[in-house]
Amino acid sequence: MKNSGLILIFFSALFIISCSKDDDASERLVLLTTTIWEPVSLLVNGVDASGSGQLLEDFNGDVNFNEDGTGTFGDYAGTWAFAANETQIIINTEALDFPITALIEELTSNSLIITTSLLSQNIRMTFRAK
Repeated sequence: MKNSGLILIFFSALFIISCSKDDDASERLVLLTTTIWEPVSLLVNGVDASGSGQLLEDFNGDVNFNEDGTGTFGDYAGTWAFAANETQIIINTEALDFPITALIEELTSNSLIITTSLLSQNIRMTFRAK
């Protein structure tokens, strides 16, 4: 009987701990990872660059950020991570020799806008929830 009580307490504590870990996911993580993002626009120096052969054109497809830090970014697969208190995102892919660090301008349940500077070009990518 004594062992049954200890086992019940152990599993109750384990259940409470596991539930609290799920609640630790930030709002931004949930917003980013619970949808597939489809492209709306790709601007380079303020000019539409979709279909223009620009360096990041292959990123201009559906984007899927997984909670485990993996994802697909247009035609590429790789990893991602938040930076700077979740105001930036860093994307790594084998397709590029360098990571892309982008500022998250907007992140809502319906809209994702990121900006970055790359090779002296200002890039703005806009996505909507699919």
